Amino acid sequence: MAIDRVNHRLFIGCRSKVMAVVNSATGNVIATLPIGDHVDASAFDPVTGLIFNSTGEGTIDVFHQDSPDTYSAVQRIPRHAGSKTMALNSKTHELLVPSNESGKFQILLFGN
Repeated sequence: MAIDRVNHRLFIGCRSKVMAVVNSATGNVIATLPIGDHVDASAFDPVTGLIFNSTGEGTIDVFHQDSPDTYSAVQRIPRHAGSKTMALNSKTHELLVPSNESGKFQILLFGN
């Protein structure tokens, strides 16, 4: 789960292959957007307005917060299947994703 504290929005990656956007003040579901299977982590970058969901099937689904109630798909980033967790560096706006592709542990970096 990730949080937009300013607009009171929760971004919840669900096992039903959707990201639910929920108003944290009312509990109302604002939107549901399709994501990959076996979601593990979600992140929100308030500076860029981007929301990320990493999945066990080997994708990171990226959405943009156009407004507190409107969201658009940006891209689906392919990566190594099973590498499903991630972290967002809030200073550099880069995603760090661990990978064990080819039996060698590495950190994949996505960003500017």
